[in-house]
Amino acid sequence: MTTLLCIALTFYAFCGYIALGRPPDDIVVDIESGETGFAADPSGFGADSTNWSQYSPYYPVEPYSAPPEGCVVDQVHIIQRHGARYPTSGAAKRIQAALAKLQTATIQSNSSLAFALNYSYTLGQDSLVSLGARESYGAGQEAYARYASIVDAEKMPFVRASGSERVVQSATNWTAGFAAASNDVYTPVLSVIISEQGNDTLDDSSCPLHTGSDIPGTYIDVYAANMTDVLNTGAYGANLSNADTHALVTLCMFESVAKEERSAWCDLFAELGALDGFAHWAALDKYYGTGYGNELGPVQGVGYINELLARLTNTPVNDSTSTNSTLDSNPETFPLNRTVYADFSHDNLIIPVFAAMGLFPTDPLDPTGAAGQATWNVSTMVPFAGRMVVERLACAGGEGGKYVRVLVNQAVQPLVFCGAEADGVCSLDAFVESQAYARSRGNGTWAACFAS
Repeated sequence: MTTLLCIALTFYAFCGYIALGRPPDDIVVDIESGETGFAADPSGFGADSTNWSQYSPYYPVEPYSAPPEGCVVDQVHIIQRHGARYPTSGAAKRIQAALAKLQTATIQSNSSLAFALNYSYTLGQDSLVSLGARESYGAGQEAYARYASIVDAEKMPFVRASGSERVVQSATNWTAGFAAASNDVYTPVLSVIISEQGNDTLDDSSCPLHTGSDIPGTYIDVYAANMTDVLNTGAYGANLSNADTHALVTLCMFESVAKEERSAWCDLFAELGALDGFAHWAALDKYYGTGYGNELGPVQGVGYINELLARLTNTPVNDSTSTNSTLDSNPETFPLNRTVYADFSHDNLIIPVFAAMGLFPTDPLDPTGAAGQATWNVSTMVPFAGRMVVERLACAGGEGGKYVRVLVNQAVQPLVFCGAEADGVCSLDAFVESQAYARSRGNGTWAACFAS
C-alpha cells in the first residue's frame, strides 16, 4: 500500500495522506507482456488527426533517437500534458447551442448535413476519456522502457501534478504504466499535488493580471465565414454564427477521441476545408494566449524552468515567481537526488515553458493568414499527452562532463541558444547560462503580473 501526499488538494473533501492500493479506474487497457506500442494509433481518426492542434491524440513527431555515441542519459525531466479529454463545460455549452440551432432547421434528407437531424450529443465535460487514460499509461510504459537503466529502489521517479482532476488522473495513469512495464518491480507514486488556487509551476493561474487576446476570436470570423454560409444554406433557418461553426469543428475532435472512431463531423468539415483554418486559429490562440505574443505569457513558464535548473544542477531552487517556496524548500516535496522526474500539467502552461526556455522561436503570427504556422505548429507542440523531455547526459571523451538535450514529442530540439550542433546537445553549463530570462524573473516581467 502506498501513500499520496496531498498538497492543498481542491477537489477532495480533505487534505492528508490518501491510500492508493491499485491503478486508477481510468485504466481500461490490458497490456500484454512485452508490448512496445506505447502511443495510441491515431490512424483510426483519419490522417488529418495529426493536424487537430491541441486536440490531436498523442503521436510521436519523430522516432526516438538515442543520445550521441559516448553519451548516456543519467537524469530525465518530463513535463507532460494530461491525456485526451471531453470538452470543457464552456465548450460543451457552445457545441450544444450550435447543435440546437441546426436541429430546429430545415435540412434536406440528401444533404451532407442530414445526419445532424438525428444526431445525439452524449459527451461528458472536463474529464479524461478512455483514450486519454491509455495515452498517459502508455507514456509511463515508454518512460520505463527508455530509462530503466537509471531507476532503482533508491531512485524511484518523483511525480507531481497540478490539482485539476484530469491532470492528477493522468499522473496516476503514468505511474501505473511505469509500474506495469517493470512487472511491479518499481512502483512510483504521485507524491505532490499542487493546488491551482495559489502558486503553481504546473498551471497558468499564478499571474493575476494576465489576460488573453482578441486575435484568435477575430480570426474565427476569417476562417469560418465561408463555412457558415454553406451550413446556413444547407440548414434553412439555422442562423448559425461563425462562433457556432467553430464550436462544431471542435465537436469533430472531441467526439473522435471520446468514441475512438472518426466522427461524421470530421468528414463534413474536411469536405468544407476547415482544418487548415482551425490549425491557424489554434496557433494564434497559443501564441497570443500564453506564448511569445503575450507580454505576460512566457513569464508564466519561468517557475518551472527554475525548478528544472535546480534539479539539473542539484542546487536549491532560486525563484520568486510561480514556485511554491514551502514545497520547493522541503526535500520531501522537492527532492534533488532523483534520476527521473515527471510533472503533469496543462497545454496553457507548457506553452509558456517552451517560450521561457526559448523553444520554437517565431515572429508575430499573421492574425489573418497562415504565415509562421510551420514553426509554431500546435499539433506538434501540445497534443493530448504531449510532453517535453529534458535528458541530462554524461559524455566520455573530449571535455567530458554533463550535457543536455531537449525532446518535444520525441523530436530533438535545436538548442541554438546554448551552442548545440546538429545533435541538439549542449553543455549543462551553457544551457544554464542560456536561461537568463528565467533566472531574471522574465527580465523583470513577473512584477507586471501584480502591478496596479
